[in-house]
Amino acid sequence: MQLLRSSGYKRMPWKNGGGETIEIMVSPPAADFTSMDWRLSMATVASDGPFSSFPGIDRTLSVLSGTLRLSIDGTNVDLMEMSPPHAFSGDAATHGAVLRGPVTDLNVMTRRAGFTHEVRRLSVMGEKSVTPPPGTLILFCHAGAVTLPDGESLKALDTAVSRSAGAPMTFRADVLSTLYVITITPR
Repeated sequence: MQLLRSSGYKRMPWKNGGGETIEIMVSPPAADFTSMDWRLSMATVASDGPFSSFPGIDRTLSVLSGTLRLSIDGTNVDLMEMSPPHAFSGDAATHGAVLRGPVTDLNVMTRRAGFTHEVRRLSVMGEKSVTPPPGTLILFCHAGAVTLPDGESLKALDTAVSRSAGAPMTFRADVLSTLYVITITPR
């Protein structure tokens, strides 16, 4: 597994200039918003405002802290730390309202023509087994610390990336930890 420590993440402005994002990983490496196949990032939402438009992109947003009301093409959904990850189209007119903040979110984006993605949030205490689908596997530790099947450890906000063959994996945590299991699959 390739380990990405939070101290090495790249900070950059939002596409619409309304805030800052922390890019964890993008494919292909060094791709921009128009040339990326997929992207994993975190952002802080400190005030109400429009989300950037990403035509042809599918998104999944997970709130790591705070409470955010998304208005997606006029339909409202409230997201907080314990909410399931929320998928929506990057083409949709999306506005965010901070209900309790600031909000920190985890954002997964894939180019619809070539890729799909799945995002699952797991609570890990002791051992936890999952079977991710085949594809690029990204493990993001939100809170606590998780020991991976290869013995490596992820601390809060660290990420690991590898290929998944669709086989079961077992994680271990000595304290209650939160792990996001993200799979990106070519169409």
